[in-house]
Amino acid sequence: MPLDLVRRALVAVAAATLTAGALLVAPVAATSPVGGLGTASAADCPDIEVVFARGTDEAPGLGRIGGAFVDSLRGKVGGRSVGAYAVNYPASYDFLAAAAGANDASAHIQYMIGACPTTRLVLGGYSQGAAVVDVIAAVPIPAIGFTNPLPPNTPDFVAGIAVFGNPSAKLGLPLTTSPVWAGRSIDLCNFDDPVCQLNGESVPAHRAYAPGPTDQAAGFIAGLL
Repeated sequence: MPLDLVRRALVAVAAATLTAGALLVAPVAATSPVGGLGTASAADCPDIEVVFARGTDEAPGLGRIGGAFVDSLRGKVGGRSVGAYAVNYPASYDFLAAAAGANDASAHIQYMIGACPTTRLVLGGYSQGAAVVDVIAAVPIPAIGFTNPLPPNTPDFVAGIAVFGNPSAKLGLPLTTSPVWAGRSIDLCNFDDPVCQLNGESVPAHRAYAPGPTDQAAGFIAGLL
């Protein structure tokens, strides 16, 4: 079973970058990061924190989709504080570099589990960033380039997962089929999105996850918090 999980995650990362690299040659405008990019302070732990990985070729930060998702979630959680951590990785066309994102996200999640155990964590990603989330959610052992898997008790601290344009969905492996995360994940794929839908042909569909789908995902996650 672990080998099958490794296969799933590595294929997803490869599909993310290679497909996006071939189709999305124009960069996508990115917003400024929402919340701090550094590690959380134990003295000032938010009620909720979103750990989000941006898409291919977006500037460092949460990216356009991640920023819209966090903004929407903040409006749906009854005044509770919502922090945000932008996964630090290249988001380049070299898909093997996505393992750096998985390592960084896992390290930050583990830090938060230790420093802010009452903070409810939310994991999210867009396009290649969704594949990064696939890796940390699906691979319980070190794999090629991924050296920092999450501990077994992670589901006790992670309220939910929201991904957009996830390439593993194109392979028939959305996070909603995960034996661990199925009931706590929303894996959104726009109609005709070529990154996440078999036979998809619309590049604009891959870019159109805000505001509608991000608001839908925020509503789903808010219901879990």
